[in-house]
Amino acid sequence: MFRAIRYRLLFMYLLVLGTILSVFALSVRIVFEHNRIDQLTEDLTTIADAATRELQYEDGKLKVDSDFSDKDLKNRDRSLQWFDSHGKLIVTLGMTFPTVPVALDRKGKSSSIQGHIQSVTLPITSNDGHRIGFARASQSLQAIDKTIDQLNWGLGSGIFVAIFLSGIGGIWLTSQAMQPIERSFAQLQQFTSDASHELRSPLTAIKNNAAVALKYPAGMRSSDRQKFEAIISAANQITQLTSDLLLLARVDRSKLQTQVHQLNSILEELIQQLRPQLDDKALQLNQNLMAGLTVAGDAPQLSRLFRNLLENAIQYTPNGGQIGINTVFYRKYIQVSIEDTGIGIAPADINKIFDRFWQADSARSYHSGGSGLGLAIARAIANHHNGLISVTSHLNKGSTFTVRLPVAKHKLI
Repeated sequence: MFRAIRYRLLFMYLLVLGTILSVFALSVRIVFEHNRIDQLTEDLTTIADAATRELQYEDGKLKVDSDFSDKDLKNRDRSLQWFDSHGKLIVTLGMTFPTVPVALDRKGKSSSIQGHIQSVTLPITSNDGHRIGFARASQSLQAIDKTIDQLNWGLGSGIFVAIFLSGIGGIWLTSQAMQPIERSFAQLQQFTSDASHELRSPLTAIKNNAAVALKYPAGMRSSDRQKFEAIISAANQITQLTSDLLLLARVDRSKLQTQVHQLNSILEELIQQLRPQLDDKALQLNQNLMAGLTVAGDAPQLSRLFRNLLENAIQYTPNGGQIGINTVFYRKYIQVSIEDTGIGIAPADINKIFDRFWQADSARSYHSGGSGLGLAIARAIANHHNGLISVTSHLNKGSTFTVRLPVAKHKLI
């Protein structure tokens, strides 16, 4: 039980840490990429601005007198292009050329990214203020993309290492955090076990003395007889309660002694024991039990698990109803389903049905007693055997309790 809680705490801790680190890494990446693009835009703007002063209009023709080195532009994965006022290419330098046409209607700076190329375009005007052309500076983004990829790998590796190391530390931290809880729970279990054990003797004395009084009723009034019968009934209920509490304490504390058992033998023997209760209410029992299914565990505990579920079905199924037991074999586990045509469980009560001492009085109006520990014991035994128990139900239609137990990995003894 506590192992599952520790794993859940560790998982939530790593999930929160991973989320925080991922958000931080994503923020760093976005800021870094944004800053690099802004810096590149400024550099290209400076180059394009210098290029605008190298396009001149002489004798009715546009002429480019460039001081830029074609080799230097190629080494930097950059290019320069000059266009006339109609967007016709005049001169090109460098090696990286975007294919997007020049925006002729723009009067100011134009920045764009096409594929892996970023460009900045500036208009060129003559001395009298007329636009005579455009200058466009471009640069490949492959170097920036490579740097960002390296950053992504670095951040991703850092997150993985941080989560791994935090997981190792988290195992120790969750273990330390759970120790006080485990000690308190162990003390509570010990107290429950001791109290239940100590209550047996006085309860036995009460029942025996009341039974002796009823056996020799000479001089006893009829009202006294009713009181002694009430005493015996109450003592029986408390005895059952103490036995259930003691069983719960032992299941929670004990180490499972596993032996391989035939599941059908356990269920068939249990059905024979409960046959009188089925007949008393004229309940029809439908069995669909696969042969050869084996489970590993404690036979008395497994018998108690299915007894509690069957008695629960019998108790809450009206006279003349039906109860079904089905077993199904899967690759790694065996599934046992116990369904009834009883009063069902309200949707709001489904999550509480396995709680200790919980009883849905409104939904189960004809409850006839009990400690409220039957289903809690069933879940404790299922968990103790590395199994699971669940329930589906519909009011006034019935309920289905499903138990999944691991398939036995050993041969029958």
